[in-house]
Amino acid sequence: MSAKQQEIIAALKVNPTIDVQKEIRISIDFMKDYLKKHPFLTSLVLGISGGQDSTLVGKLAQLTIDELNKELGEDKYSFIAVSLPYGVQFDEPDRQDALDFIRPSKRVTINIKEAVDASDKALEDAGIILSDFAKGNEKARERMKAQYSIAAMHNGVVLGTDHAAEAVTGFYTKYGDGGVDITPIFRLNKRQGKQLLKELGCPEHLYTKVPTADLEENRPALPDEVALGVTYEVIDDYLEGKTVPEEAQEKIEGFYNRSMHKRHLPITVFDDFWK
Repeated sequence: MSAKQQEIIAALKVNPTIDVQKEIRISIDFMKDYLKKHPFLTSLVLGISGGQDSTLVGKLAQLTIDELNKELGEDKYSFIAVSLPYGVQFDEPDRQDALDFIRPSKRVTINIKEAVDASDKALEDAGIILSDFAKGNEKARERMKAQYSIAAMHNGVVLGTDHAAEAVTGFYTKYGDGGVDITPIFRLNKRQGKQLLKELGCPEHLYTKVPTADLEENRPALPDEVALGVTYEVIDDYLEGKTVPEEAQEKIEGFYNRSMHKRHLPITVFDDFWK
């Protein structure tokens, strides 16, 4: 294993093998402790897409809320699952299946299409024409803006779905799905997340489906692995310290280096990061 691979694995806290029940407990206890240490917080908020990551974090969040309320003997806490389609989502049935599996305390649906299109037009009126890719980032940021508005009105904390296979590639929108308060599954790779969902009794099609961000209109439902040019199987192997093809290793490490700014707080004049 190269020194760079060791550095990345250490930074992202990935273990090559996991105890599934232990990892479920770690995530739940993390969220419970966070809420207990901030007594003014009474809810967890998360956008549910119908994909693997939000389904996992959503289920863990609801289990957290259920345990807290049971301990208190009252329904003080809630988990708010937010559906954030742009118009009509192509895999809406999967989102509904995910919500049925999670059984959240509360469901909220906000269609972001009008807001995103209004922003797009305002920029166009100012002479700034967004590319399809940039408009996709607008969608991700509008979704996060809505979640923070919900959290503000429900004394909530916004959850993120970032995991090691996503973090290493920077495959998320800065201040969009990357702009959250806490990340309960940071440390797990993609296949480990599947193991947790299987243990939790999730419908299989929700964690075996092809992962897609579905942000670009010219390339709808573009698979993550096509966009990245490397499979999650290979990324997970890399994160578990296994040997991967040299071309894949160079690509993964290139992604990691170029996306460093996404994993860093805003840069100040005292930081060496930018020099």
